[in-house]
Amino acid sequence: METTINNNNNANGYLNQAYVGSLDASNISIPGAYKPNESSNGKKPPSEGSGSAPPPGPGDNQPGVEAGQPDKQRESWNNDIEFLMSCIALSVGLGNVWRFPFTALENGGGAFVIPYLIVLILVGKPVYYLEMLLGQFSSRGSVKVYDFSPIMRGIGYGQVLATGIVTTYYATLMALTLRYFVDSFYPTLPWSHCREEWGTECLDSGPQEASRTSSLAGSGVRTTSAEFYFTNIILREKASIDDGIGYPSWSLALALAAAWIIIAGITFKGVKSSGKASYFLALFPYVVMLVLLVRALSLPGAFDGVLYFLRPQWHKLLEPQVWYAAVTQVFFSLAICFGNIIMYASYNRFGHNIYRDANIVTTLDTFTSLLSGVIIFGILGNLAYENNTSDIASVVNGGPGLAFISYPDAIAKFKWLPQLFSVLFFLMLFVLGIGSNVGMASCLSTVIKDQFGHLKNWTVVVGIAIVGYFLGLMYITPGGQFLLNLVDYFGVTFVALVLAIFELVAIAWIYGVKRLCRDVEFMIGIKTSLYYRICWAVVTPLLMLTILIYTLVLYEPLKYKDYTYQAGVYVFGWCLSAFGVGQVLFWAIPAVRKQPAHLGLWARIRKAFEPLPDWGPTDPQTLKRYQLFVQEGNANALFRRSSIWHKIYDNIFG
Repeated sequence: METTINNNNNANGYLNQAYVGSLDASNISIPGAYKPNESSNGKKPPSEGSGSAPPPGPGDNQPGVEAGQPDKQRESWNNDIEFLMSCIALSVGLGNVWRFPFTALENGGGAFVIPYLIVLILVGKPVYYLEMLLGQFSSRGSVKVYDFSPIMRGIGYGQVLATGIVTTYYATLMALTLRYFVDSFYPTLPWSHCREEWGTECLDSGPQEASRTSSLAGSGVRTTSAEFYFTNIILREKASIDDGIGYPSWSLALALAAAWIIIAGITFKGVKSSGKASYFLALFPYVVMLVLLVRALSLPGAFDGVLYFLRPQWHKLLEPQVWYAAVTQVFFSLAICFGNIIMYASYNRFGHNIYRDANIVTTLDTFTSLLSGVIIFGILGNLAYENNTSDIASVVNGGPGLAFISYPDAIAKFKWLPQLFSVLFFLMLFVLGIGSNVGMASCLSTVIKDQFGHLKNWTVVVGIAIVGYFLGLMYITPGGQFLLNLVDYFGVTFVALVLAIFELVAIAWIYGVKRLCRDVEFMIGIKTSLYYRICWAVVTPLLMLTILIYTLVLYEPLKYKDYTYQAGVYVFGWCLSAFGVGQVLFWAIPAVRKQPAHLGLWARIRKAFEPLPDWGPTDPQTLKRYQLFVQEGNANALFRRSSIWHKIYDNIFG
């Protein structure tokens, strides 16, 4: 879909000869190279004289250095592979193994796969590539990247807020996996058999004799011991939270502390340390998933479950809720529109082939979601077989607990060393969570360091870990899953969708698709295809806007299982959404006030939509070439037609 017009493989990307100047090593730098940016005599290059971009103000990213630290070289990946592995570890995570199967289950199985793939092509892939481009081109974090239009900086802050919320409850899911990991070392898996207090409705998850299985036929749908164990032993879940959420589980509190210690340890030295861990975080889960795939497909009835997953129910395509679920799943799975991708790409060298990496990660993410779907629905097909029913959706409750019910249930059926497979599976699940949570924690630390450049990386990381731990305690109470469901909907998925629309409008129509495509050509020498141009400008924002409108029109009060929250809880939820989305307006006001005082109000507002003087590559000499590149483009634009329709056409296809 892209056409490479230059095969230059150095760190400068595509060198337009009209703006290169001298290639003498003493006066041209290599932006983003994985080594200090120094001249041939070992000294840093002198500052630009007259005609260069004005020096950034306090807290702004200075060319070639970390924000606010003029004497410190900005962090970068040790090599290109670490960036790719880190993106895989971030995007291929619990969103694929934990969230995708239960989202598909709640939205008709195969009926969900088609909207998911369509949304992936029209939303996920274009936005993922877009955010990679912005991060690498500007070497700025998820907030500073809006230097291309300072009035829209609130989008970045709103996305950071959503990322912070996800980080807190994501770590609690990792605590659950650690608890199961420890329990897997018992001589008999504790969830494989029923306990007396669970009554006759309980069905052993462990292997059963054929005679016993046949005697249970016709007794109706029964609940597995794996589900009883998760609900009553692990979560200690309440029927409602009308009388409060209760106290945290001490065992889960210890597991949560261990999870945050590991996250802090990996991010302690920024991308230098997290990059090294990315190889294991990205590759190990696939080994275990392939083992589980073979086991799941060997279970009786598994084929029926897989068919349910793959067979589309066409009438479901007319339900807006299914499309809304597909969009939120793509956001959650790929980690787009949360600032994480922009942050990771900002540590790349300037000329890195970002187009290749975007295609690899989005394709692998889709494959992993489908693979986990086949595994989980194979297990559900087996559960339906054992319950003597053909209704796949009725054999297990949806929600976040699905991965902690159906997967353990399948593992308990292993007749040979189920403990070994259980240890491997929950280690895999924990590794997936670590990879994603490291990315989110790194995004938060990058934003904080951009604003407060004097802070050391370890102090920021430790602070995030401590705050994240104490906020996470509320999710491991008996009412924790009620809160998780509420916060996930109002504070994350809804906010992410609205801010994503703002983000696309800001990039495609304020900054401009045309200028973005010229930036891509300047950076990596690639002509942007019509597919990306049309998606960025028209298809993706309109699709998301349509889904948002239909969702609001058909809104029904959020529920957790069969529980309806009290009225005050919904008020809190919408206030949380308003606070996240309201960041756009909140940060627009100071952006206008910072404009030159001699300008009128309307002129100051218009000025706040324009890029800052130092917007572009952070390397000084590359920035100078880029500014000349932009000036020539602006000069050529003076001779073009200026009607509104021509401007729209030129922005998309120019």
